[in-house]
Amino acid sequence: MIVERRVELRFGMESRRAETHTNLSAVRQDGRCLWVAGDETATVERLTARTDAAGRVTAYDDERSVALADLVELPAGRDEEADIEGLASSDGWLWAIGSHSLKRKKVKPGQSDAKARKRLASVVREENRFILVRMPLVTGEDGLPEPVRADGDRTAAVLGGRGDSLTDMLADDPHLAPFLPIPSKDNGIDVEGVAAQGDRIFVGLRGPVLRGWAVVIELRLGTHPRDPHRLEALPVGDGGRRYRTHFLDLGGLGIRDLCPDGDDLLVLTGPTMDLDGPVRVVRWPGSAHLEAPDVVPADELLPVGELPYGDGDDHAEGIAVLDEGNGAGPRLLVVYDSPAESRHTDGGGILADVVSFDK
Repeated sequence: MIVERRVELRFGMESRRAETHTNLSAVRQDGRCLWVAGDETATVERLTARTDAAGRVTAYDDERSVALADLVELPAGRDEEADIEGLASSDGWLWAIGSHSLKRKKVKPGQSDAKARKRLASVVREENRFILVRMPLVTGEDGLPEPVRADGDRTAAVLGGRGDSLTDMLADDPHLAPFLPIPSKDNGIDVEGVAAQGDRIFVGLRGPVLRGWAVVIELRLGTHPRDPHRLEALPVGDGGRRYRTHFLDLGGLGIRDLCPDGDDLLVLTGPTMDLDGPVRVVRWPGSAHLEAPDVVPADELLPVGELPYGDGDDHAEGIAVLDEGNGAGPRLLVVYDSPAESRHTDGGGILADVVSFDK
């Protein structure tokens, strides 16, 4: 994979104050628009493409911020972050998922031994992290997609907050239940990607990694029959199961994002623990097919390439297939958490990478 160029993502002052631009965790293309999210708010941002004479995207700007609390009920209200870690767009819907993770407090520079020990023993649960939100998209007055609370019988709806979250479903899971009390960066449960293919939702876990195998959770979700603004899990496959687990041999790496590409999923991989790299993209062929296997060995995953990473910065967190409609073929757009200083622009924007890849 080759970084062909960089494009600037330009954010408004409010998003810069919230540090959304330096905490990007999810991205998805939607025609002329780009949906992005940061992991420090409970919002989703829409940016619009600017192109050159050849049709190549040069920048994304004209940000519109969408507060999730304006569309659905959040367990902890609008002021607590949702730690959005994945976005999906399909069939007129936009999906956003929280990390579903516990967090252990960080040691701060200069703290005494006693305070450092106390922080390392402190594990926090933030309820807004445990949500999966579905939003109907309509065409706004500007001709661009925008999420709304309702569009006829299509309604914004949420899974989570009432004992029905994804982690609640995993309470008796033989593989994942033991990791529910463990903080995310300690190899605990940590959602970091979501993709929609047909009526199926795939959720990628950064952790846990089980003896080198990463986990993808498959769901089918529908509107709750008693509350149009709630989601319910529908049976997946035979036996009435409300979810299905897939295990991918990623050589010890976890999943940092999922991105549909035809009938396949592109999987952004990286360390589960607090490490910089390696960072790779692999292809999971035929993931959209109902007969896709539960256990996917390494030789059934196709390597796409390596991505750059920094030393304490430039952590690739989101990938999107970028089709610029100019006959040049698809590229990957890559956004980074903790971007290096070289990615910051004078106008307060952040540079994302446009990367070539083999189909």
